[in-house]
Amino acid sequence: MQTIVLGSSSITRADLLTKFGVPFIQRDAGFDEESLCIGDPAHFVYHATKGKMESYLEKYDLEMPVLCADTVVTANGMILRKAKDKADAKRILEAQSGNTVSILTCMIYKSKTCELIDLSTTDYLFLPFDAKDLHNYLEGDEWRGKAGACMVEGFCKSYIKEVVGLESTAMGLSVEKLLPFLPK
Repeated sequence: MQTIVLGSSSITRADLLTKFGVPFIQRDAGFDEESLCIGDPAHFVYHATKGKMESYLEKYDLEMPVLCADTVVTANGMILRKAKDKADAKRILEAQSGNTVSILTCMIYKSKTCELIDLSTTDYLFLPFDAKDLHNYLEGDEWRGKAGACMVEGFCKSYIKEVVGLESTAMGLSVEKLLPFLPK
């Protein structure tokens, strides 16, 4: 399989590509999705991903195929972005506790001959979070830099009552949907 560029500094996205055997290099495009003022989750995540791709293409060419992505977490009709601090993370996680949470990931894959745009959602019904578990999670650093301070592969995993969609989508990259488009 040909090497691609992951236009992101995300460790989780890099781990997903590694898990699925996709050879890649990582090169962040430097787009600030926090500068967007869009309230609709699907529009926000699409425009953030599009902005990342445009920013990447302004700095680099398409010598190798490029993959950019963004993820948002929603609960109670609110977009739950990356927490600014521990108090914000607590507020965001309390909004998810005992609720249905939708995690939307948009990805754009672009090569010289192909462009794939995918917007996928994974919905989780979470049981109420135990206050002591939540406190311990917030005392650590794993929530930092995560959309919605949510780790479905970590803290939130034991609270999942029901899931509809791909875990990879919730982790920030719908790799299963990407694989058929990658050059051999």
